[in-house]
Amino acid sequence: MEKEEITTNDYLKGIVLNLPDSPGIYQYLNSEGTIIYVGKAKNLKRRVSSYFNREHPNGKTRLLVSKIADIRYIVVKTEEDALLLENNLIKKYKPRYNVLLKDDKTYPSICVSNEYFPRIFKTRQVIRNGSSYYGPYSHMPSMLAVMDLIKKLYPIRTCKLNLSPENIRAGKFNVCLEYHIKNCKGPCIGQQSHEEYMKNIGEIKNILKGDTQIVSDLLMEEMQRLLPK
Repeated sequence: MEKEEITTNDYLKGIVLNLPDSPGIYQYLNSEGTIIYVGKAKNLKRRVSSYFNREHPNGKTRLLVSKIADIRYIVVKTEEDALLLENNLIKKYKPRYNVLLKDDKTYPSICVSNEYFPRIFKTRQVIRNGSSYYGPYSHMPSMLAVMDLIKKLYPIRTCKLNLSPENIRAGKFNVCLEYHIKNCKGPCIGQQSHEEYMKNIGEIKNILKGDTQIVSDLLMEEMQRLLPK
């Protein structure tokens, strides 16, 4: 028994020593080959090493480490790519040690509402009204991070106004603070076309489905824009 543990520890140590200093996701597997944890990292070697080079006060983490029999990893280009990939893998495999919420609670999802100018928000209730739902997410911090990333990349409205074409043409609305701080382009007063808005919604849906290339392209465009002319 002791010999087997030493062999496993040496095997894991060898994997950790050869991990790249790159962003990516890592998967811990138990002795049966089941994925029991998925995590993301800015630096794979540093992050994964932290599990094995110190004592953990948290009992759950200690138990997780004791169950690790193998490590897999995927290198990606950016932290944002790692976040989205982690998200999708957690949803796909539902690893035991990623579940932070109690079993008797409904996990939240991200809703893209079925409106003329759709809203994006988190919810625990699925309503069959033509809206699109992505999830459920067992890992709340990852879901909130995805929503925060979307908010940074796209100026999507957060108000609950009925932005029908008729109401907009009738001039029923005034812009709010979100417009003035450039978090929204003012579709309520006709400052953003429906076509442009829905193009953004389409890209957001692709991101929520796991298309990380969109995020990489957008970040590259932003970096190019910020370069001195």
